[in-house]
Amino acid sequence: MANVEKISVSMTPQHAEILRDAVESGAYASSSEVIREAMRDWSAKWVQRRGDIAKLRALWAEGKASGNSTEVDFDGAFNEARAELALPNKRAP
Repeated sequence: MANVEKISVSMTPQHAEILRDAVESGAYASSSEVIREAMRDWSAKWVQRRGDIAKLRALWAEGKASGNSTEVDFDGAFNEARAELALPNKRAP
């Protein structure tokens, strides 16, 4: 494997046992393979999370830029939503 960096990782005894079990079961060739797969999974989640955070920040900025807040009649909004839900479903022909 070209261009790799060796890093030492500390983990709980429970995680170490799970890692060893994965290798001993034959599911993985080495503990490094287990860690590489875990890093790929984590990396995908991290990229998604960063995108979600960026989207939330953009929505927050958009909301702040939209002007001053106004009072909301929650009872009226709920009543309107309930009335809409009570209408019979209209199906497209």
